[in-house]
Amino acid sequence: MRFLRRLLDAQAHHFEPGGKLEKLYALWEAQDTFLFTPGTVTDGPSHVRDGLDLKRMMMTVVIALAGCVYMALYNTGYQANVAIASGAMPLTNWQTTVMETLGIGFLPGEPLACLVHGALYYLPVLAVSFAVGGAWEAVFSILRRHEINEGFLVTGMLIPLVLPPTVPLWQVALGTSFGVVLGKEIFGGTGMNVLNPALVTRAFVFFAYPAEMSGDAVWIAADTATEAVSGATVLATATLGGGAAVLDGFDLWSAFLGFVPGSMGETSTLACLVGAVVLVATGVGSWRIMLSVAAGTFLMAATLNVIGSETNPFFNVDPIWHFVMGGWAFGTVYMATEPVTAPSSLRGHYVYGFLIGTLCVLIRVVNPAYPEGMMLAILFMNLFAPLIDYFAIQANVRRRRARYAA
Repeated sequence: MRFLRRLLDAQAHHFEPGGKLEKLYALWEAQDTFLFTPGTVTDGPSHVRDGLDLKRMMMTVVIALAGCVYMALYNTGYQANVAIASGAMPLTNWQTTVMETLGIGFLPGEPLACLVHGALYYLPVLAVSFAVGGAWEAVFSILRRHEINEGFLVTGMLIPLVLPPTVPLWQVALGTSFGVVLGKEIFGGTGMNVLNPALVTRAFVFFAYPAEMSGDAVWIAADTATEAVSGATVLATATLGGGAAVLDGFDLWSAFLGFVPGSMGETSTLACLVGAVVLVATGVGSWRIMLSVAAGTFLMAATLNVIGSETNPFFNVDPIWHFVMGGWAFGTVYMATEPVTAPSSLRGHYVYGFLIGTLCVLIRVVNPAYPEGMMLAILFMNLFAPLIDYFAIQANVRRRRARYAA
């Protein structure tokens, strides 16, 4: 490591102000601070110094995502291997060719087979996400002449986890470009975005290419020689097939663990709960938002259960099912708690989270054309976060005036 440090220091003058490559300083600084801690720190009494910086915060979120990444690999491969073992024809896609070359069978009960098969779908999406998003980050950093920060580290990890395994890579590239450029960079970059960039990416791909993002043909990555082996998500089946009655065909425990079709990293509520513990324990994620989302979801679902509907059986879905279906847990833990797009006031966290949970259930139940409501609920409340902060601050001002009035 000392040799690498000396080598980097010897070349640093080329990228510093006055050097022949000073325009590329952002790229130089990015790799240098990725390998080592920054060489400069704040000094003086006017600065607030803390052990938590942006890099540590982003790495904490990445660590909290480890369980979801594991399930993205395992469940994607598991669903594909189950479909193959069910009696499909000889396979023709390149992923299965690689599996056969490696001599790994398509056994649903074999963890290694599931992990390797799932990785062949997950890793290309991850690579495209980081390559395209990282390129845009570098371009804007060079144009603005500032350092590349670690903001996209988490966004690049989140994007593959909210996409189905069969999404075309060119759509991943296009969606990532849209999410980074229009979802973040036009507002000024990391820390200044109004909307969650990963959700903007998913929303763009969903509405621009709905055939590749919805329906029952995109959730199991197993293509046979003549037909697609596919399976519907729990949400799609419940919404389109008859609500609570159709859920009898699903196992609540399997849905909680994540062994159901769905976006690659969103299926496991258990993995999201483990991530929630990490984020709350480290102070990176707001437990107030998570708890409020759960409360809003439960109360709205229970209210709709009481109201009932003769034409929409989804009114009768038990509130517990809303917690394990679709991207509810993933959105609650990793999306709704993003500090940039959520309210800054602690009291605002309760209102923000509660409305997300309420809107999620309303969108799921009332709008059968769009079974997953978590994405839209969070994006919608992102827009209202500043307004929530305004009223929270004004309420605090009124309380202080009343308390200290002469």
